Amino acid sequence: MALLILGGFTFVDFEVPSKVVFGGAQKLAVHKLIGGTRVIDVMGRDDSDVSWSGIFTGSDAGDRARMVDAMRVAGEPLSLIWDEFCYTALIKKLDMTFCNPWWIPYRLTCTIVVDQAQSIAAYAPILTDAILGDLTSASAYYDVSDALAATSVSGSLTQGTANYTSASVILADTAQSIDANIQTAQANLNSTSLTTLVSASGSLAQLCAARGYVERSINNLDGAGT
Repeated sequence: MALLILGGFTFVDFEVPSKVVFGGAQKLAVHKLIGGTRVIDVMGRDDSDVSWSGIFTGSDAGDRARMVDAMRVAGEPLSLIWDEFCYTALIKKLDMTFCNPWWIPYRLTCTIVVDQAQSIAAYAPILTDAILGDLTSASAYYDVSDALAATSVSGSLTQGTANYTSASVILADTAQSIDANIQTAQANLNSTSLTTLVSASGSLAQLCAARGYVERSINNLDGAGT
């Protein structure tokens, strides 16, 4: 698997699983009549949890493990992307086994909120509200005022327009800015100061939450432009 992204976290090296388990069921209401006849009502999709496993390795294994755990603690919806699949999901469970500072196997389970690959195509007319809603949610954790302004302008969701290009660039810049702050917070997790550690942990959780909303806005903007 070449790419796996959860929120603002990109899995690399041994963190990338050899397989991702997903799928689901079709909800059915089965009415059994006299004589063996059945009347079946089809009630819609029921997505299973998505799960995979890997290993945090290297000198920053602990930092990266804590980063994913902070996303679990935050309990915020996150974009989940691999190959051509794109979902909004919540981290349901994260199990990690500390073998040594550079080798931490993990297993992660996510509950699907919505299948973005299908919803983008089906609900293109309401993507503006979705993008602005996500950015408004992100603003509770990080300053995304420039991105909000750029995506509120007429034509910002129409590919080929100057406003669409501007919105795309500003969203990408916002994501990069958050990533830089995430790296700083991660570095502060190595501090020997309890005050710094507590502050860094809180900041990391908020930054990861904001990154998830911004990432979904970027995905929705890409979908709106097609």
